[in-house]
Amino acid sequence: MTAPLRLLPRLLPLALAAWAAPAWAADNPLIASPAWDDLRSSIIGTETEPPVDPAVLDLDAPPRADNPALVPIRITQPRDAPRIASLTLVIDENPAPVAGEFTFGPATGPLDFEVRVRVDAYSDVRAIATLDDGRQVMAGRFVKASGGCAAPAGQSGDVRATMGQMRWKTEPADGRVMGTLMIRHPNFSGLQRDQVTLLDIPAEFISTVALRQGDEMLMTMEGGISISENPVFRLGYVPNGQPVAVSATDTEGRAFSETFAPGS
Repeated sequence: MTAPLRLLPRLLPLALAAWAAPAWAADNPLIASPAWDDLRSSIIGTETEPPVDPAVLDLDAPPRADNPALVPIRITQPRDAPRIASLTLVIDENPAPVAGEFTFGPATGPLDFEVRVRVDAYSDVRAIATLDDGRQVMAGRFVKASGGCAAPAGQSGDVRATMGQMRWKTEPADGRVMGTLMIRHPNFSGLQRDQVTLLDIPAEFISTVALRQGDEMLMTMEGGISISENPVFRLGYVPNGQPVAVSATDTEGRAFSETFAPGS
């Protein structure tokens, strides 16, 4: 277990407050996207457009982002929807459009998942889910935001001194729990500049995350530069009474891990 997290207490409440905001009205549907037309085959392996079906999957995002470097995305399913095995989160107009590739364990169905991303230009943000039976379904929103990938880092000082520190919090939610994970990491995109030297900051970001309770996998992620600084993930699941273990790696080969007691 890592050292006490003396430098994080103010960050998690702020992250949780973002999730507590009311859902946005569904007034920003996906729009025609030439970028997606070019990307579709390479990302999902087919030119066939996955159906948009809110009876299986929905994605909620603000029509206009307050902060393009911290855009909250929530992906949900109705109670009786088929289980999602994996999901790809895509931001069409970002320099690296695939924000993350996720897998989810059985305890997370129906999916209720939130993450913060960077949006670099007015863009569709879409989730393409693969169901247990192999079918694909899509959901998304058009988000007005710009400059998120090049926005200056929000934290100052020696960011590496606290890199990899984690916080975990659970709260009851409709018969199961919502778990919130925050990982301290600048997640440099490679498009930002040092505000003192004005030199480009090389890309350096969390590339993998694995979240388990006991031997049971809850979520894995392979991520890119579009995941926000100090990544936050919020996930609904059925608890099994076992400790929750988190492991993560970044692009510099660093490995981070932490274990949290049940119900912490």
